[in-house]
Amino acid sequence: MSSTLITLIIQLVTGVIGGNAAGSAVKDYNLGGLGNTIAGAVGGVGGGQLLQALIPAIAGAAGGGGLDIGAIIGQIVGGGAGGAILTIIAGLVKNMMASQQAR
Repeated sequence: MSSTLITLIIQLVTGVIGGNAAGSAVKDYNLGGLGNTIAGAVGGVGGGQLLQALIPAIAGAAGGGGLDIGAIIGQIVGGGAGGAILTIIAGLVKNMMASQQAR
């Protein structure tokens, strides 16, 4: 399996975990199980890719054919944080749109 595919899988899984954790922790921005999972997965990949762009050592280790522990931890952190952040942002937007319709 290529290291690029492995990093995407890590980002997806940790994004889903981060999105569901954020939805459970911050009930006001919870999107439901499926919503948290989708937002978390998208945010996980986005956050992981953004972290790779900001910290070239993670991108170099992940893209250079070998995954070291630092690169894996970087992917886990980026994916989880990205998933959590995007889930909360999506929940905030959903709540703002619902309050606009209620007027």
